[in-house]
Amino acid sequence: MLRNFLIFLFSVFAFIANAENNHLYIPDSYSWTTQSKNSSESMPCGGGSIGLNVWVENGDILFYVQRSGAFDENNTMLKAGRFRLQFFDENGKIEGQRVFKQTLNLYSSEMKINMDDINTVISVDVFNPLIQVKFYSPKPVKAVISYESWRYKDRLIRKMEFQQCSYKFGKVPNLMTKADSIVPDKHSILFYHQNPDSTVFDATAWEQGLQDCRKEMFNPIGKLISGGKMVCPDFRLTAKHNAIYASTDYVSWQFETQKAIKRTAIYIALGDTQDGLDAFNSQINETLRHNKKADYQHSITWWHSFWQRSYIKTESKDNAKLAQMVRNYTLFRYMLGCNAFGKWPTKFNGGLFTFDPVYVDPKYPFTPDFRRWGGGTFTAQNQRLVYWPMIKSGDYDMLRSQLDFYARLLPTGMLRSKVYWGHGGAYFNEQIENFGLPNIDEYGKKRPSGFDPGVEYNAWLEYTWDTALEFCGIALAASNAGATISELSPKAGTAISGSSKAMSFDVSPYIPLIKQCLRFFDEHYQWQAKRLGRKALDGDGHLIIYPGSGCETFKMAYNPASTIAGLAFVSKALCDYLIRTNSDSDTIAVYKAIEKRIPEIPTRYINGHKTIAPAVTWARINNRELPQLYPVFPWHLYGVGHDSLQTAINTWLYDPYVKQFKGVTSWEQANIFAADLGLTDEAAELNYEKLKDGPYRFPAFWGPGHDWAPDHNWGGSGMIGLQEMLLQFDKSNKPIIKPAWPNDWLVKFKLE
Repeated sequence: MLRNFLIFLFSVFAFIANAENNHLYIPDSYSWTTQSKNSSESMPCGGGSIGLNVWVENGDILFYVQRSGAFDENNTMLKAGRFRLQFFDENGKIEGQRVFKQTLNLYSSEMKINMDDINTVISVDVFNPLIQVKFYSPKPVKAVISYESWRYKDRLIRKMEFQQCSYKFGKVPNLMTKADSIVPDKHSILFYHQNPDSTVFDATAWEQGLQDCRKEMFNPIGKLISGGKMVCPDFRLTAKHNAIYASTDYVSWQFETQKAIKRTAIYIALGDTQDGLDAFNSQINETLRHNKKADYQHSITWWHSFWQRSYIKTESKDNAKLAQMVRNYTLFRYMLGCNAFGKWPTKFNGGLFTFDPVYVDPKYPFTPDFRRWGGGTFTAQNQRLVYWPMIKSGDYDMLRSQLDFYARLLPTGMLRSKVYWGHGGAYFNEQIENFGLPNIDEYGKKRPSGFDPGVEYNAWLEYTWDTALEFCGIALAASNAGATISELSPKAGTAISGSSKAMSFDVSPYIPLIKQCLRFFDEHYQWQAKRLGRKALDGDGHLIIYPGSGCETFKMAYNPASTIAGLAFVSKALCDYLIRTNSDSDTIAVYKAIEKRIPEIPTRYINGHKTIAPAVTWARINNRELPQLYPVFPWHLYGVGHDSLQTAINTWLYDPYVKQFKGVTSWEQANIFAADLGLTDEAAELNYEKLKDGPYRFPAFWGPGHDWAPDHNWGGSGMIGLQEMLLQFDKSNKPIIKPAWPNDWLVKFKLE
């Protein structure tokens, strides 16, 4: 034990010494000196796979707890509960009227609350699902810690409340959120939600003609148990009462110290399993048995290392816009870091940090579990914006939650291609469930007889299945990333760059996924062409991408630019990888042939200017996305350092849909396009609009926009835009420093 401890200390000191030699970056802490009005004025805190919303209201320290993967039988993403800590002295309740400060220490991921000299520290273990709440006071005080649950009873899901689960807009009579099991003891309380064997997974499979294949498909929610246990040795259960917070009634189990004390610790362990209650209890107990002090130090070391991977900082005191953008970029990157090792991706519609929905919109007077656009439903067009920025920020380990999502579903994707169309490849649609099928409501409950069972009967989603290519692209792009550093300077010419990697990304686990995604498009559109006509390819030997879809916007499209650019990037990058890793010649030949069958990106002339077209042709417009600029981002086939820059700029300037749809709300990405086109003034203004303070007290809580609050694809697209202003790569993959950065904006950064 001593030897291991000494090795650990040596590792910590070696890391610190090395960081100091390389200009250690320590992000500024973020503080409030007044208490909050309600949960919408909460601060995020977390780690590993757990997020907390922490706020102090009328002297009570409150926090919600949410862990990645806590899905119920309807696929609502459940919070573990709400916790409330109160302090009392001989004069009654201590409310922090004299001294108050709440601080998020980003560098170590700790929430520190000072309230009339009582210091509370809340932290989350990165590597074990454990929350620690500690307080110390110069004078003895009494304390009460309460566990509060609104799932103490079955709850009927109301009309608009269906949006929190996978039944979405459907109206299922008498659908319930079932009650949790809550088991208090003298010094602890166990709480968990246990799903039945039959869930929305089964209903979805039956609806989509896959009922006989259920045992072959990944089912993450059948018999799932999720929840946790609070242990408070210095407290004793003293009361249970009913109350209301925001718009929701709840039951509170209160634990009180039996005497005044100066310090104590409270532990909350979380777990989930599909292997039964005994396995769940074993998980919880194993977490509680861990060496908490050593784990705490391990977590701090991880966070310190996290902040050295990349950063953007400014010391410009007179540029308030820049300072706000950089601060909010940093705060949002921290929020993403709180789900670094979650089994499930950080959701675009609130991540782990949603709060009472009535404070987002009074039309939603529902429980704290509510969020729009579902809990177990993943909208890929939005999710991608949460994960693209992790490449330049060097957070490769955090990519795995999203990439593993698709890798787990690969057998289901291949099964669907085979069952529906009889060909190979893996098919992943938009609005995909955590079990790999289309959302039960978006699939279409009023499908006409004979309609293709593999296509969603939905005006937005029909033939929208190219977003999986972006996650293939993310994996391939991450495997080629390096490090670039620019020193603080108003002049772009003084920047320096290097190619050393702080961390490498192994793409090999995702190569089967990438191969099958390409195979799907190649085989499906040859199958489709032969179904509609005599030949599998066009006159030039290229695929005929029809019916296709330019995002959710340009529908019934022929050769949409977004799909073709994605296929071109992924096929070339895959072939480069196969050659680099000395794959067998037959495999290389297969994917080289697919690469050759990809059509050219469509173009058109507008007022005499050559532009990228959304598609060769399309039948209607259904949304406000800009697939004609996807060859710019995310695929970087056009842009700064490429021969085709002027064509892309013409698209920005003259395309009527670009003029109409370019915006910065939620997933809108005009800020990214402007940066990637080298349009400095527009990029600066649009990225400020994207990254300026959100409407809630914590400035990186954006939304609800098109989605929900806090809007994570809003923050992700803001991160991307700022990164692209600072660093791009030309067609030879050489770095271009500050391609869209104002010369008088002082900044220092490290990006990959």
